[in-house]
Amino acid sequence: MDGQAAVVKLSARNVRVHYWRERSDEPLLAVDGVTLDVREGEFVSIVGPSGCGKTTFLNAVDGLLPISSGSLAIDGRPVTGPGRDRAMVFQQPSLLPWRSVLGNVMYGMELERQLSRREMRERAREHIKLVGLEGFEDSYPLELSGGMQQRVNLARALATDPVMLLLDEPFASLDAQTREFMQLELLRIWRRTRKTAIFITHDIKEAIYLADRVVVFTARPGRVKEQIDVDLPRPRELRIKRDPRFLAYEDRVWNLIEEEGTMARAAVR
Repeated sequence: MDGQAAVVKLSARNVRVHYWRERSDEPLLAVDGVTLDVREGEFVSIVGPSGCGKTTFLNAVDGLLPISSGSLAIDGRPVTGPGRDRAMVFQQPSLLPWRSVLGNVMYGMELERQLSRREMRERAREHIKLVGLEGFEDSYPLELSGGMQQRVNLARALATDPVMLLLDEPFASLDAQTREFMQLELLRIWRRTRKTAIFITHDIKEAIYLADRVVVFTARPGRVKEQIDVDLPRPRELRIKRDPRFLAYEDRVWNLIEEEGTMARAAVR
């Protein structure tokens, strides 16, 4: 973490989250007893088998889902719902098609009503430049590639100046080459902003490449199976993915996930 002080931004203690299944009129336990600290300025990736509750946990951190028991706190304050201290970046950009790039980046700030129109425009332009889209302020979403749309999505989230950035598979819908370059860009932006970040992904290479720490969830109901500190130098170039140290981390994470998959299959026989 480049010498950052270990100030805890997110504290999760024995977090459980249920979904209610209307057909059977029964609860489904999605997350079971997750205890996790995320430090200020840290980039944490969460991986695990499909359906293990990664996104459920992230939605709970964002305040979109209530927890059934345990506690979630940001800067010591309990999470009781969505708040200005968090910004979510989803898999799909969800841009407003009738708004320009500038208008879309301003949208979150307009909802918060904390800044004047001039201040919002200035901040929006700063973040459009930060994500590498200077010159596209007046373009509309349909005129942009998928990668460019996600840059707008990221700029919109960052422009509200959140304490924590929550990213739910933001590059999953992109082609492989664009996804690699977006990973590189995200790290560049993160180094500039030093936002505390939680990143959900199914891509093991992506998780390791981006993170200070990889948290591996068990199969549903999701629990923390293991936390792995990624001791690779920063800044990172894409070629580090060929480094033997990187490949060792990849093998370790894959083995943990494969183990969970094997146990889950055995449990349903």
